[in-house]
Amino acid sequence: MTSTTSHPPTEQASLESDQNLSADELLVGRHSDTTPQLSVVMPTLNEEAGIRTCIEWIKTAVEELQVPTEIIISDSSTDRTPEIAREMGAIVVEPDGEGYGYAYRYAFERTRGTYIAMGDADTTYDFKQIPRLLDHLEETGGDMVMGSRLDGEIEDGAMPSLHQYIGNPALTRFLNTFYRAGVSDAHSGFRIFTREAYETMDWETTGMEFASEMIMDAGSKDLEIVEVPIVYHERKGEETLDSFRDGWRHVRFMLVNAPGYLFSVPGLLLTLFGVAVMTISHTGVALGEITLGVNSMIAGSLAAIVGTQVGSLGVFATVASDPIQRPEDPITSGITRYATLERGATAGVLVFAAGGTYASWLIGDWILSGFGSVPFTSAALIAFTAVVVGIQLVFSSFFLSAVN
Repeated sequence: MTSTTSHPPTEQASLESDQNLSADELLVGRHSDTTPQLSVVMPTLNEEAGIRTCIEWIKTAVEELQVPTEIIISDSSTDRTPEIAREMGAIVVEPDGEGYGYAYRYAFERTRGTYIAMGDADTTYDFKQIPRLLDHLEETGGDMVMGSRLDGEIEDGAMPSLHQYIGNPALTRFLNTFYRAGVSDAHSGFRIFTREAYETMDWETTGMEFASEMIMDAGSKDLEIVEVPIVYHERKGEETLDSFRDGWRHVRFMLVNAPGYLFSVPGLLLTLFGVAVMTISHTGVALGEITLGVNSMIAGSLAAIVGTQVGSLGVFATVASDPIQRPEDPITSGITRYATLERGATAGVLVFAAGGTYASWLIGDWILSGFGSVPFTSAALIAFTAVVVGIQLVFSSFFLSAVN
C-alpha cells in the first residue's frame, strides 16, 4: 500500500525554546489561537478509576514531544469522569448519539491536530508510548501506526484467554484475508494517524465494529498501516465489552462489506460444483470405483440453482450497497460493469429456451401417454434445471436494473 503523506520530524517542536515547557503549558484549549500539532482522543463511559492516570501519561508524552497538544474526552459518563478530565486540562465533549464508534467520530470532527492519537481511558494502553509510535510513523512514512498487543506483551489478567488466543487472532486473520490489511492485531485501540489520512477515510458505524471499519477503510484506500509492539495493561474500572455480541458485530460488518467473499465466491463454487456433478452423472464417467447416479444428479441440480441465486446476491449487494471491499472475481466484476437489463434478460431467455424446448417435448410425450408415469432421465433434470436458472436470470436482471 502506498503512503499519501510525508511527516515532519516529531522531535522538532513547534515551539522554539531553550527551555522545555511543562505539559500544562503545552496543552491547548478548545478556543485557543494556538493550533495543536497533536490531538489525543479518548471515549469515556464511567472511567473515573482510570482517567486521571491516562491523562497523566499523556502529559508525560507531551513534555517529551514538546508540541502543542489538545486532549479531547468524548464523554457519556454518569460519574466524575468529565470533572476529573476538565480539572486536568482536557477538553470534554458530549456526543449527541450513542455508541463507542460514534463517540470517536464525534470527537474526531472537533480535533485540530496534525496527528490524531486514540486510545481507551481504562489504563490498558500506556499513552507515554505516543512519542515512540510517532517516531515509527515518521520513519516508515506510514499513514497510521497501531500498537500491537499480540506482537508485544499482554500482562497477566489484562485480556481474557478467549480474546487473546482465539477471538482477536481469528478476527485479525479474517480481516487480513478479506481486506488485505496486513496487521498483526486488528483490534488494538491504540492508534495514531495523520490529518490527511483522517480526511481520506469515511466512516459510518457507531458501535464496537468501528475499530474494524477504520482498518477496512484504510486498506481499501491504500493507506499504509504500520505497527509497533506495545505492552497491554490490566484495566481499571468496570468492563463494558460483551465478547460474543461485539465479536459478532465485527464479523457481521466485515462480511456485509465484502460481498465477494460472502456471496460471489460461494455462489461461483456452488454453481461449478453443481454443473460438474451433473455432467459426471449424466455422462456416466466413473470416479475410481464410484459412479454417480440419480441422487447425485439431483444434488448437482440443486447446487447449481442455489449457486446461481447466491452469486446474483453478490452482484445486487455490490451495486446497491457500495461496500468497502468490492468483489474482484472476473464474473461479478464483469456483470457489475457490463450488465444491462436487456443483456441479462436475453441470456435468461436463451437458457430458459434451451431447457424449455426439451422440457416441452417431455410434457407433450407425457400428455400423449395418457398422463401416465414417465421414466426419469438425467436429460430431463438438466432441462428443468436450465428452465429454473433461466427464470432466475430474467427476474434478477430486472431487479438489478431497479437497484442500479
